[in-house]
Amino acid sequence: MSALFNFQSLLLVILLLICTCTYVRAVAPRLIDRNKEGFLGLFWMSARIGERLSPYVAMACIAMAVTILVQ
Repeated sequence: MSALFNFQSLLLVILLLICTCTYVRAVAPRLIDRNKEGFLGLFWMSARIGERLSPYVAMACIAMAVTILVQ
């Protein structure tokens, strides 16, 4: 089944995107910062979400890990 049709998988993909973009921006900011508009701006927005809402993103990652382990 595709991740787009399974809500839990969609949330997992979104969390992984946010965490990955935040990490890449911390390591190499020029890769993310040069594309602030258009389709690639999605990665910049994901990095900003990860930076500004990091406690909530961390709690969401922990909750997702627990739900996956319990299943």
